[in-house]
Amino acid sequence: MHQKKECVAMLLAGGQGSRLYALTKKTAKPAVRFGGKYRIIDFPLSNCINSGIDTVGVLTQYQPLVLNEYIGNGLPWDLDRNVGGVKILPPYQGHSGADWYKGTANAIYQNMEFIDQYNAEYVLILSGDHIYHMDYSKMLKFHKEKGADCTIAVLEVTLEEASRFGIMSTHEDGTIYKFTEKPKNPDSTKASMGIYIFNKKKLFDYLNADAADPDSANDFGKNIIPNMLAAGEKMMAYPFEGYWKDVGTIQSLWEANMDLLGEEPVLNVSDESWRIYSRHHAEEPQFVGKTAVIDNSSITEGCEIHGTVKNCVLGSGVRVMYGAYVKDSVILGNTVIGEGATVNYAILDEGVDIGAGAKVGAPRETATDITVIGTGVKVPSGTTVPDGKMISEL
Repeated sequence: MHQKKECVAMLLAGGQGSRLYALTKKTAKPAVRFGGKYRIIDFPLSNCINSGIDTVGVLTQYQPLVLNEYIGNGLPWDLDRNVGGVKILPPYQGHSGADWYKGTANAIYQNMEFIDQYNAEYVLILSGDHIYHMDYSKMLKFHKEKGADCTIAVLEVTLEEASRFGIMSTHEDGTIYKFTEKPKNPDSTKASMGIYIFNKKKLFDYLNADAADPDSANDFGKNIIPNMLAAGEKMMAYPFEGYWKDVGTIQSLWEANMDLLGEEPVLNVSDESWRIYSRHHAEEPQFVGKTAVIDNSSITEGCEIHGTVKNCVLGSGVRVMYGAYVKDSVILGNTVIGEGATVNYAILDEGVDIGAGAKVGAPRETATDITVIGTGVKVPSGTTVPDGKMISEL
C-alpha cells in the first residue's frame, strides 16, 4: 500500500496530433518542442508541481519514445519521488498483444489500479496539449467547497469560437445543467478546457458502467460527462482566467510561440513565482556575429546568428548563416539556415537543413498559410518551398 495522496493527476498524452502533420510524424504531440526550450508537456507537468500535486500518471500510446525519454524519472519537474512522482502509463499488453486506449475514459479505466494504490479521494484529469499556467489547488479547493461530484474548468470564449468547444450551460452559482459538444447555436460561451476533477468513487462507478456499455465511445466529453449530468450528479463549472491555448493545430502552435515575444509578452514563461520546468540541456551561450540583426525574437542558448532574424522563436543549436533572412518563424532546434536563404512565416522542426539561397514560405502579409518542414528534411540550395506547404520528407 502506498502512502495516501489526496489527489492524483492523470495526464492524457496519447494524442496522435494529426492536425500538426509533419511535426508529429515521429513524435507524440505533447513532446513537440515549444518556445525555444520547452516541450508542450512541460506546462501541465509544471502546473502540477507548482500546485502541490506530486503524483502524476502520464498516459501515452502514439509514438511515445521521445516522450518517455524526455520525462524519464521526472527530475526536472521535481517529480522523481519515492512515493508518487511521475509514472508513464502505456496501454496494457493484453493476451492478444497491445490493447490501445479506445478513448479518454477508457485510458483512465485501464489505469484505475494506479489511482487506487494511492487511495486518492480526488482525480484530476488533464490534457497534454495545452499551453497555460494554472493553479490546480485552487480548483480542488473550489470542488471541495461546492461539494461537487465533478468540476470542469471553463474558459470564456467568443460566441464565434463557441461552436469549436464543448460548451457548458450553468446556473448563477456555477452548477452545470447542460453540456453540448461543439454546438451549432451555442447558448453559452463557457468552454470546457478538458480539465476535470472527479471524486474518485463517483468516477470509478461511471468508468465501470461505461466500460460495460458496448455502444460507448469511452470518451469523457461524449459519454462520462453527459451520463453524470443525466443522472443528476452535482457538476460545477470552475471559471479560469488567464492564458490558455490548445496547440492542436499548426496555426495555434505558431500563435502561442509568437505570444512569447515583445516587451510584455502575452505568455510569460520567465515568471519566477510560477516556473515552467523543462529537461533543458545546458548549451554554449548564443553567438551573435557582427553581421547579425535580431529584432523582437527569442534566441535560445547554443544558437549562432550571422544573418537577420525578425519576430522569431529559435530553439537551441539553430545557425543562421551570413545573408540569411528569417522572419515570423518558429525554428525548433539544431537547424541550419544557409547563406542567403530566406525563411518566412514557417515552422521548421528539428534537424532541418535549408541550403544556401533557398526560399521557404512567403511573407506573412501575402502568404496563404504557414509553411511547415518536418524533422531532418534537407532543402537543397536554391530551391523554393512555396507558402503553405507541409513537407515531412523531400
